[in-house]
Amino acid sequence: MRINLVLELLDSPGKLVKVLEPISTFGANLVTVIHKRDYKNDNGMVPVQLTLEGEHEELKNVVDKFEELGFTIIEMDGVVRKEKITTILFGHIVDQDLRDTMDRINELDGVEIVAFDIKLNGEDKSTALINIEADLGKKQIIFNRIAEIASEKDLLVINEV
Repeated sequence: MRINLVLELLDSPGKLVKVLEPISTFGANLVTVIHKRDYKNDNGMVPVQLTLEGEHEELKNVVDKFEELGFTIIEMDGVVRKEKITTILFGHIVDQDLRDTMDRINELDGVEIVAFDIKLNGEDKSTALINIEADLGKKQIIFNRIAEIASEKDLLVINEV
């Protein structure tokens, strides 16, 4: 059996070696590895494509171990597993309990804020760019939660299309 994966790894020494270790540990074989360092995103992450061969159980154990180790599997056999969502909040973001806003988004199952950039303008209203990584199909749930928070805190929301 063969499986194709695209993982997202931090571009730092030792990360690629760490992701390769479970493959041999569980008896699978590495067929190809493409480490695309030229495609680093804003968070210093790079896509790594792997093709593995092995028995079904061996490959399942490798994938489970990747997830246990915190490696993000973006794609498995051509099926996207994670999507990136960007939204902007405008208003008195800090004054409206920034930690609460982040916690309420992060508490959604399969959702994680991966970047939260805020531009302060003195006592005036602020702008926050929020980058979220979520399981496939969660976009509307996330937008609904953000709209709920924005309504309660009198914030303007600009969601991606």
